Amino acid sequence: MRRSLATLALCAALAPLVPALAQVATSATLPVPAPLQAAIDGPWRKPADVARDRYRHPGQTLAFFGVQQADTIIEITPGNGWYSAILAPYVKGQGQYVAAVVDPDAVPESSRAYQQKSRDSLEALYKADAARYGQARMVAYAPATPSFGPANSADVVLTFRNVHNWRMADNAEAMFKGFFAVLKPGGTLGVVEHRAATAVPDGDRSGYVGEDQVIALATAAGFRLQGKSEINANPRDTKDYPGGVWTLPPTNKHDQADDARFQAIGESDRMTLRFAKP
Repeated sequence: MRRSLATLALCAALAPLVPALAQVATSATLPVPAPLQAAIDGPWRKPADVARDRYRHPGQTLAFFGVQQADTIIEITPGNGWYSAILAPYVKGQGQYVAAVVDPDAVPESSRAYQQKSRDSLEALYKADAARYGQARMVAYAPATPSFGPANSADVVLTFRNVHNWRMADNAEAMFKGFFAVLKPGGTLGVVEHRAATAVPDGDRSGYVGEDQVIALATAAGFRLQGKSEINANPRDTKDYPGGVWTLPPTNKHDQADDARFQAIGESDRMTLRFAKP
């Protein structure tokens, strides 16, 4: 079984006595390991990516999830590789970074070009810098029946701001079951997601999800909630924009006249949840 964070140890010991684990860590209480900080400070990271650190708090987030250099880490749909640029160099030579991407052949034809472009972009990033990404692997999955690797083979599964997409596609339950299957007993699922004020209805397209809804998805798949953190909270986010979460940075789908207002708000309010596979 993987080692737990020291800050979570006492709460884990008390878990049988407490039906729901309270918030156990904040950005002020979690030290960032020096090798992880070195990867975050790496000069290979794009300036635009570094500029988002103040919203995404990669050091504190990954420390909260207990990510270690010897881990096999699967990141679900890494997008343009924001976290790849930190995680792949961090575990190189000791662990394994795996990027799980959507298989273009497993989606409707109308979506294939987008998924292929996303996959090609990520592969190009890895090939362009073999010194950083030479050991990174990629696995393609079918969203309706996702498999991310051999059963019980990963130490950590990470997903950043993806749950709303899976709910809109009606495959969230399948995704969480896939995470459970690929993780080793004692493995960690780390979830960061745009947080709605309350539960959102089926079919909601705001980009936000209720925290209890994410916990319910994970619990139904077999996970145990191990901890919550407010590392990525943003109380300025009112969550009531006609264009949904994409109104805010970094997407910025708003009128230019309103730009100062939304830049002052910053990126979305986000839940940060750590689950364990028993």
